Amino acid sequence: MSLFADAAPDAPLAERLRPQKLQEVAGQGHLVGEDGLLLRLLASGHFGSLIFWGPPGTGKTTVARLLAQGTRLDFIQVSAIFTGVADLKKLFEEARQRRRAGGGTLLFVDEIHRFNKAQQDSFLPVMEDGTITLVGATTENPSFELNSALLSRARVLVFQALDAAALEALLVRAEGEMAQALPLDGAARAGLIAMADGDGRALLSLAEDVWRLVPQGARLDLAGLGKLVQRRAPLYDKGQDQHYNLVSALHKCVRGSDPDAALYYLARMLAAGEDPMFVLRRLVRMASEDIGLADPQALGMAIAARDAFEFLGAPEGELALAQATIYLATAPKSNAAYVAFKAAQGLAREHGSLVPPKTILNAPTGLMRQEGYGAGYIYDHDTQEAFSGQNYWPEAMGRRELYEPVERGFERDIKERLDYWKRLRGTRET
Repeated sequence: MSLFADAAPDAPLAERLRPQKLQEVAGQGHLVGEDGLLLRLLASGHFGSLIFWGPPGTGKTTVARLLAQGTRLDFIQVSAIFTGVADLKKLFEEARQRRRAGGGTLLFVDEIHRFNKAQQDSFLPVMEDGTITLVGATTENPSFELNSALLSRARVLVFQALDAAALEALLVRAEGEMAQALPLDGAARAGLIAMADGDGRALLSLAEDVWRLVPQGARLDLAGLGKLVQRRAPLYDKGQDQHYNLVSALHKCVRGSDPDAALYYLARMLAAGEDPMFVLRRLVRMASEDIGLADPQALGMAIAARDAFEFLGAPEGELALAQATIYLATAPKSNAAYVAFKAAQGLAREHGSLVPPKTILNAPTGLMRQEGYGAGYIYDHDTQEAFSGQNYWPEAMGRRELYEPVERGFERDIKERLDYWKRLRGTRET
């Protein structure tokens, strides 16, 4: 029996399996689980306007429908792609009439980030006076794509891509609906789940293709599945060993100054369906950990690659990842900043209660001035070299040297400065 009673028998599988209760929504336990936020909001009888942020096929539309059912609001769905200001004004007037008649409206706006500023601003008065309860869905970061005024009136809820367990549970439900098992061996079944890339709707669409196209009595392996659906399964499971093996290989190639091998592993990861933002986060880390101040532009290059990819998207933006990878791999290397920070963390744990010397502490009150706060402080810009050489360490510790720049890249210049200041300090300490 279908889980969604209103769906026609010949409706797409995703529609027939659309949940009738929030608890049936797959992969969003943090929202609809036993102590999920949405269940608690629904139980309160009033949840206010919401923004659903998450990848496609994670249940955003379904949850909006179920919220409307649970609060007896009329569910009105529009897409920002096909809706203009005139359409919105008409919807708002209909919502006002519905409200005067004692009803309410949940207006679900798919791809709400597609609305321009004027269109987004038009929602504000009808949200404030209760004419509508807005539920917007977006795959883009609301902080960048939605007006701050709109965000201040709505709660943002994050939907997660469905993991392998949630997708497998969907397949089991689909097999129950179809009253037959998928004609796939174990590897092909895992490949089908990987092809969906966290999208439940995509998974059910792929499963329908398999049932429709595989001859009765046949059973496909992974290669046969790829030929059938004309889609290659990712080369590795992003949550398993191969995922970490390849990112480890990429990191070591960059650290080892081998741009060619680094590009090879980068290409493998992207071809396998790896999230480019995950790769970019690793590149940012490499820039700080393995290059540091030997080339201060490395971190900026990694951040610029992230911005370029967010601006262009895939596949055009992938070239920015390649450019950043080559730059980092060919940059001079130093982990001096990384080592110094680790040493500083150790000192902080060991001596975290020591007070800085009073000379470098401000004295905002008369009592603190009487206690010597700020007394004896030397303003460095008043000295000839803009360097006083005074002690900044807690007296109980004494001076420590944590950062030791290498003789490579820009850190060679930094080392010369530090040596110069060290010599000056030696002439001024008593």
